[in-house]
Amino acid sequence: MNDTPRIRTVLSCTLLAAAVTAAAGGCSGTDGHPLSAKPYDATSEVSFNIPSGSKKADPHKPLEVTAKGGDGRIADVTAVDEAGRHLAGELSADGARWRSTAPLTAGTRYEVRVATEDDDGAPGVRTVTFETSPAKAALTVKFGPQAGKYGVGQPITAELSQPVGDKAARAVVERALKVRSTPSVEGGWHWVDDKKLHYRPKVYWPTGAVVEATGNLAGLRVGDKLYGAPVKPLRLTIGDRIEAVADAGSHQMTVTRNGKVINTIPVTTGKPGFSTRNGIKVVLGKEYFVRMRSTTVGIAEGSSESYDLPVYYATRVTQSGEYVHAAPWSVGSQGFANVSHGCVGMSTGNAQWFFETVRPGDIVRTVNSLGDTMDTFGNGFGDWNMPWEKWVTGSALTGSAGRPLSPAATARLRPSV
Repeated sequence: MNDTPRIRTVLSCTLLAAAVTAAAGGCSGTDGHPLSAKPYDATSEVSFNIPSGSKKADPHKPLEVTAKGGDGRIADVTAVDEAGRHLAGELSADGARWRSTAPLTAGTRYEVRVATEDDDGAPGVRTVTFETSPAKAALTVKFGPQAGKYGVGQPITAELSQPVGDKAARAVVERALKVRSTPSVEGGWHWVDDKKLHYRPKVYWPTGAVVEATGNLAGLRVGDKLYGAPVKPLRLTIGDRIEAVADAGSHQMTVTRNGKVINTIPVTTGKPGFSTRNGIKVVLGKEYFVRMRSTTVGIAEGSSESYDLPVYYATRVTQSGEYVHAAPWSVGSQGFANVSHGCVGMSTGNAQWFFETVRPGDIVRTVNSLGDTMDTFGNGFGDWNMPWEKWVTGSALTGSAGRPLSPAATARLRPSV
């Protein structure tokens, strides 16, 4: 910027103060500096490219402020929308023109304050307000799960109403979606695909934490003529750290609460050909009664592996039908052999205790099974099986989230009991 007028004025005031004493009243302001004077009304000195009257501005066009005539220049411009978001812009070197460099928010009201200087360095100000037209296409975001109390392994999900594949557009969305935990923990978003994000901490949520997800997306330009809609916030509370480890080798499940063992249960896991998935799973829900039929998972009725059983105290850990449940028909094998079709089976009494002890978000981990590792996405919450260093690469802000990840598990359904 050309600050010559200001420098010249300040020097003249300084010299005047040195030559004269208290009579240095020739300079504006109580302390002799022209910028300490009360700003004058600069209405006649600046113009805007916004519609007059009640017409609304097009959010696709940049905001421009121009100094009229040659009597002064623009010193600064501040434009803020109703949500308190500042509009970025650039001021020309000669102070003749300011132009926004970020998209305007759609369907909102802006307050613009323009600071000016005349040729003598005296400050002026002009403030205007205007509204932008609402968006024709809106991107909505729905947080999950439902508000409530969950275990330490519960991820936060964000479902988008429209696909967002461009990395720059993803960055706009991700910056607007905030997750805060009290106490605070390190965490991050990971793009599962073009329409879904998951948020998890680096390690499990702290016991007793309060987790809040909010969105500041309303009116933000995400892509060409696509703007964000208001986002309903979400609040979760986190319970005790309940972890269940099913060892397919020893046929035992060890359950801990906040690091202390509270039960050891004889179990049976998946037999060869139907081995239980290794790795960390998160409790998805609990069903007191489930009718489990082999035909729903591709096993032909009447075959040697077919079944049709009433199952009680069923705690679901995958979308494809893996449960921890009561299996009174296999009590003789529990603690000794793996005879199930992929689920973790136990006695009815133990299954009832487990059912009443855990909640959605609690951790169930299988070790020493011959099965594959639980998929990260697509079959429940396998988020914790991905190392943190890889997780952060799925962020549009810090990683390489431009390529959606394929939820392969949805194509590999396995029998249940």
